[in-house]
Amino acid sequence: MDPTTDNAGPTGDPDRARAALEALRAEIAKAVVGQDPAVTGLVVALLCRGHVLLEGVPGVAKTLLVRALAAALELDTKRVQFTPDLMPSDITGSLVYDARTAEFSFQPGPVFTHLLLADEINRTPPKTQSSLLEAMEERQVTVDGTPRPLPDPFLVAATQNPVEYEGTYPLPEAQLDRFLLKLTIPLPSRQDEIDVLTRHAEGFNPRDLHAAGVRPVATAADLDAARAAVAKTTVSPDITAYVVDICRATRESPSLTLGVSPRGATALLAASRAWAWLTGRDYVIPDDVKALALPTLRHRVQLRPEAEMEGVTADSVINAILTHVPVPR
Repeated sequence: MDPTTDNAGPTGDPDRARAALEALRAEIAKAVVGQDPAVTGLVVALLCRGHVLLEGVPGVAKTLLVRALAAALELDTKRVQFTPDLMPSDITGSLVYDARTAEFSFQPGPVFTHLLLADEINRTPPKTQSSLLEAMEERQVTVDGTPRPLPDPFLVAATQNPVEYEGTYPLPEAQLDRFLLKLTIPLPSRQDEIDVLTRHAEGFNPRDLHAAGVRPVATAADLDAARAAVAKTTVSPDITAYVVDICRATRESPSLTLGVSPRGATALLAASRAWAWLTGRDYVIPDDVKALALPTLRHRVQLRPEAEMEGVTADSVINAILTHVPVPR
């Protein structure tokens, strides 16, 4: 089915778009148990035209979560398993010689899709990781000097194992900064894990989402309407100053060698606007900023080695900053 076709109702209606995006939680829950924060983060990224980095130990349904999102959104999706021998052209595409015409033609790579699942992105060397930089930032791919635009919407959902795991390469700082959000996928609670095993005992097959009952509940047209509504969400000067003060505080933290850049401040403001609209408001409040601060900023800061040895984490530093930065009234 054409992912740009909306056959479930009128287009351009922000209320219908909000209801459709809210329905994603229930639809994805048919396949994934207990990951509402991650689902919300993925929706926020789609509204902001951003990308998402999902981090968690193997086996916590990171890949399944992205596949279920694509199925519930009726978007084209492709998956790339990142391995140490993966080449940049395996992602972006390459020129292929056609013996019949004696000419080279471009063969598009898997990046030419709406939702690209970059599975275990930190298992491939930085050279191949960096091949996604242009696609993520410019939404185009340049091969042999010719820029080729990517589809819209376009989102990279990359999964990675924690960096201390064997066979992983840390993502370059420049690429980390291109991810709007970094979402941590925790191990499930005891009851959630019981629910997972119960589903499998009843015949659930994670490779067959259609059999699990996952159906499209939102479309690209809904995303367009939602993005237009988010763009109209009001941001007061006090909220803008609050975002700036939080980001500037990271640059002055004694626990950090690298604070949040102005791009990170822009990302926090954009994510806060999307979250405000999703919760039914047309204006941003400080709680919206606080709700998105951790996923938006945690991957944009670097800890000092001595702070890391003392058990300090990026999340704890950001939480301390949120406690101390004055909140606008």
